[in-house]
Amino acid sequence: MNILMLSDVYFPRVNGVSTSMRTFRSELQTLGHEVTIIAPHYPQPTVDEPGIERIASRRVLFDPEDRMMRPRVLARRLALIQPGQFDLIHVQTPFVAHYAGLRLAQRLGVPCLETYHTFFEEYLFHYLPVLPKGVWRAITRRFARHQCNQLDGLVVPSQAMREILLRYGVDTRMRVIPTGMPTGSFQEGDGAAFRARHGIHPDQPVLVFVGRVAFEKNIGFLLRVADELRRTTHPDIVLIIAGEGPAKNRLQRLGDALGLAANLRFVGYLARGFELGSCYQAGDA
Repeated sequence: MNILMLSDVYFPRVNGVSTSMRTFRSELQTLGHEVTIIAPHYPQPTVDEPGIERIASRRVLFDPEDRMMRPRVLARRLALIQPGQFDLIHVQTPFVAHYAGLRLAQRLGVPCLETYHTFFEEYLFHYLPVLPKGVWRAITRRFARHQCNQLDGLVVPSQAMREILLRYGVDTRMRVIPTGMPTGSFQEGDGAAFRARHGIHPDQPVLVFVGRVAFEKNIGFLLRVADELRRTTHPDIVLIIAGEGPAKNRLQRLGDALGLAANLRFVGYLARGFELGSCYQAGDA
């Protein structure tokens, strides 16, 4: 089967959507399928593997990490695709890629699937706080219902997400397919050395968060948990935050306000492999 993935985001932008796409593409290729990805071009230098095409893009207002594909440039590229070239269109994001994917699938006479990655009801308010949270929730529910019911099928990463979309009134067929983690990505690391590099004593209790440092991840809750432990049962607790994202500065200020500066380690983005494995091994939970 020849599959075209369309997305408004992909590496070098590091997030769950990019990771899921890479994982599924690799597994589908292992099964003998051909998978092409069309995604935005990013300003930073990127070396892509074969089968990944980039579309000229521009900045996204209120979200400097992301890029928006230029619709006309994307439309010209998709117009070159001939009937029979792809058997399935798999959209990954509900923005420019969604509408372009629907139009292309209709023209080619092939199914259009979409993976619903993000719980936008708890997402948009953090980046566009121009409306009350309740208003954003109502808008995103209606928007999601309309978009999802345009599709031939939906992939959702969890049963919880499936139940949310059902409550929204989505009646498109859904399949729960969690994004697996390739076991080869987690090499043996050296937790003791990682602790030493970041000034953590071998006997100190350590909590680890690995992921995008974004507002919707509610990492502030972890800082407050660490603060409670520090003030009660574990005065030498350390919280490692591995990742990058727009919430980092605010979390650092929260840590300072809580008096947690000595108990926090912001170690940045760690590529999968020895260093990330070492970070996991350095933690107790």
